[in-house]
Amino acid sequence: MEWVETALPWAMTALAFTLLAIQGMRHQARMNALEEKLKQRCDDLGRELHAVSSGSFGVGRRLVACEQSLHSLQGAMEEMRLNDPLRVPYDEASKLVEMGADTDDLMNSCGISRPEAELVSALRQGRSSEYVA
Repeated sequence: MEWVETALPWAMTALAFTLLAIQGMRHQARMNALEEKLKQRCDDLGRELHAVSSGSFGVGRRLVACEQSLHSLQGAMEEMRLNDPLRVPYDEASKLVEMGADTDDLMNSCGISRPEAELVSALRQGRSSEYVA
């Protein structure tokens, strides 16, 4: 009986250490599983970030190309507007109307038809009356 009294505390201590060891192993297994999930999630997020950044880089390049095309088209439109052969006679006719030219003067000086000369004269006189009123 005496040996039971001395062996019992040792057996209880051994049982406690065994239970602690089992609990530690379970805890370690859970930690490893969580670590693996975390690593997998980080890998997934890294791939998603790469895909998003690659897509936004492509969109940025397209945007820059569109801006360059827009500037090129704006320049071409401005050049066409300035070099329009039909525009020059009308600008000149408009200036002549301001200086007091009549329809016949416009036809002879600018090489435009009578209806065009009358239209330029009417438009110019309409603008002048807007400023007066």
